[in-house]
Amino acid sequence: MTAAVAYDVAVRHPHSHLFAVTLRVAQPAPEQVLSLPVWIPGSYMVREFSQHLQGLRAEQGGQACAVRQLNKHQWQVQCDPTQPLVVQHEVYALDASVRMAWLDAQRGFFNGTSLCLRVIGQTDAPHQLRLVDNEHTTAWSAITGLRAEQTNARGWGTYIAQDYDELVDCPVEMGTFWRGDFVARGVPHSFVVSGAGTFDGARLLADTQRICETEIDFWHGADAPPRSAPFDRYVFMLNATADGYGGLEHRNSTALIAQRKDLPALSESPPAALKASDGYTTLLGLISHEYFHTWNVKRLRPSELTTIDYDRENHSELLWWFEGFTSYYDDLILRRAGLISDEVYLQLVVKHHNQVLQTPGRHLQSVSQASFDAWTKYYRMGENTPNATVSYYTKGALVALCLDLSLRAEGRTTLDAVVQSLWRSSQGGPICAADIEQTLLTLSGRSWHAELQAWVHGTEDLPVIVCLERHGVRVGHESAPMAQQLGVRVSESGGAVRLKTVLRGGAAEAAGMAAGDEWLGVDVPAHGDLPAESWRMNSLEALPRWLGPRTDFTALIHRDQRLLRCPVSLRRVERVANVAGSDAITLALWLNPQPETP
Repeated sequence: MTAAVAYDVAVRHPHSHLFAVTLRVAQPAPEQVLSLPVWIPGSYMVREFSQHLQGLRAEQGGQACAVRQLNKHQWQVQCDPTQPLVVQHEVYALDASVRMAWLDAQRGFFNGTSLCLRVIGQTDAPHQLRLVDNEHTTAWSAITGLRAEQTNARGWGTYIAQDYDELVDCPVEMGTFWRGDFVARGVPHSFVVSGAGTFDGARLLADTQRICETEIDFWHGADAPPRSAPFDRYVFMLNATADGYGGLEHRNSTALIAQRKDLPALSESPPAALKASDGYTTLLGLISHEYFHTWNVKRLRPSELTTIDYDRENHSELLWWFEGFTSYYDDLILRRAGLISDEVYLQLVVKHHNQVLQTPGRHLQSVSQASFDAWTKYYRMGENTPNATVSYYTKGALVALCLDLSLRAEGRTTLDAVVQSLWRSSQGGPICAADIEQTLLTLSGRSWHAELQAWVHGTEDLPVIVCLERHGVRVGHESAPMAQQLGVRVSESGGAVRLKTVLRGGAAEAAGMAAGDEWLGVDVPAHGDLPAESWRMNSLEALPRWLGPRTDFTALIHRDQRLLRCPVSLRRVERVANVAGSDAITLALWLNPQPETP
């Protein structure tokens, strides 16, 4: 063992989904406390990873040590401090998300927060991870962002980390994945894809390289020397599934999930002639988002996260900046990299704007409150979530839009310059709300306290349309879809329509409909020459055809074995649509500016 703390991780039983973990501590404390994190940085919810840990035992020199569990995630081992301590346990791994661990006969993946116990008192010491190659993994490769110490050609062997934080901030992907490599501004990048089938890997690599180069230029300037990025190498790990989406950022890697159908398909046409599908554009936006986090949250981060506390919630009111502003730049970077058009970008902006307007909770919860409440509300969504909360991702992105366009309208600075200045002044480290306000004041020549109070700490709607029109964007409106006019969100399966959410202040709520109801049918009254009719409800899309010009009808609802009749009066609801750019010069300065030199 070359490190003070070392872990062996082996695939023990793929069909039982069990990783075997052996921890070795060279010099343990007499009463050594071991602790498994309760959350993973970047995903702000206590997830109780210890629920999947089993069979923990400890020994020294072949003799068992007494182990006492202190609480839900900590254990105390009675040790002889002159002898190395060996601790063994298993972890059940069948969580397909990017936050925990997965293992079956086709693929393995884990975050260190799910497998690796913290050795209290030695978390700042060097750590070693050995990926054990055994009979279950002879056809598999392994990859991680950790620095290799001694590995074979397939990536199995030992890796080193400077401390526990680095160890658990570098997830591991293993299996028979597809792999491609490229260099962006002098930095090697690897992209691995599991479970994909056939896709256009060359296009995925080329488009990802353009994203990476655009973002490196954003943070360090187009004239910066090669290898200016704050990492020596970077790894993208994408798990392609039938139905999934998500990502989690790490210091020099990211774990992603996307639908197989969203990967670029092979085509006889050259990549330059191909238009990105909506699904592929969404995937590129996810790649852009997580890569942008390499700077904005992994390094430039809330002061509350200067030191990670793995034992409890780490609250911050600044997720609107770190997640919301990243969400603003993820699509904007696609435009600046030439991967989407002005029209597509503006439609994405409108989509986000409409999403916020369809959330009644925006008038109840500010985006700064949403940041603080992420631990108990955003990641614990239920039927009432849209009525009580607002997304710090989506509304945060709109705050960034309004701030950027307002700064540009005054002509003294831009949001790009503000973000870059914060990076330089903090030396890529922690910042607080006062730092943001001071940087805005310094670069723009005036205080933005009033705007931040209204947009970030208030609950009134943002001036999105005003800001867009000021920058040469024409905005039209159209009638909203039926779900929005009713104020519902539904699930449809097997010819049944079930209400998932009834939005506050909508027509469905006024009629007495509730989340969980099964919508069986509608009675429509006579209207002019149209007779009264009754219809079986099997799709919300069919409702306008049955109603015709009527705005009143009765919904037949099944709730707890009762049949209820709910009289509904539709309310006309509009949404933003038909967005187009009319001032090409103004749009070019915003959407595709010359890179600014830090």
